Amino acid sequence: MKLATWNVNSLAVRLPQVLDWLAANPVDALCLQELKLTDDKFPQAELEAAGYHSAVFGQKTYNGVAILSRTPARDVVKNITGFADDQSRVITATLDTPEGALRVVNGYFVNGQEPGSEKFAYKMRWLDALREQVRAELAVHPRLVLLGDFNVAPEDRDSYDPEGLRETIHHTTAERDHFKALLGLGLTDAFRLFEQPEKSYSWWDYRMLGFQKNRGLRIDHILVSEALKPGVKSCTVDRAPRKNKQPSDHAPVIVEL
Repeated sequence: MKLATWNVNSLAVRLPQVLDWLAANPVDALCLQELKLTDDKFPQAELEAAGYHSAVFGQKTYNGVAILSRTPARDVVKNITGFADDQSRVITATLDTPEGALRVVNGYFVNGQEPGSEKFAYKMRWLDALREQVRAELAVHPRLVLLGDFNVAPEDRDSYDPEGLRETIHHTTAERDHFKALLGLGLTDAFRLFEQPEKSYSWWDYRMLGFQKNRGLRIDHILVSEALKPGVKSCTVDRAPRKNKQPSDHAPVIVEL
């Protein structure tokens, strides 16, 4: 099966692009971030017509996550259990597959603004809470995928300017340590299971010809559990949608199991 993650930066704006992409790339599940709309505004009917069920956790203007899947999602959990948060950032659900149940954790990780800020402190607390949530999920669901917009470039090779941006947001040692701690739970970065082209990124700034000059970051990730790792066949970034008119600043990342 194929799973994908895509920060669409407003589903209301990008819905035609999502539908076009699904028609060309009929993945089994697509996890979306930054819906920027409430549940009642979610385009359920249009996505059902395209063959997808939806588990949605929306929010007005900001954030919002959803899991689109060929089969209905079950046992849906919204946000991080025990972590008080008024932002819609995480949705977790089980998908039934021919190989067995697959637990999917879709997250729009906190940006953090800049080191030393209150938003950065919130990011650190949020990441601590997420790690414990994922640890608990793994104990019950060995077949698990954690994917989404992590807002972390885990290694120097995941940034177009690792020296110039060192210890700035997305590049701090603290953020990278949190990423390593998630791997320490028994997860693997699916993208790094394979030889990849140099300067492979998933996000490019709208400003200063970021995409055209490939001034990007790899901040959208798919982490797989030990039980799934042997079955990972490929993991790629699809740059094509970033070339669209009025694109999201992120590109989809796809894993084949």
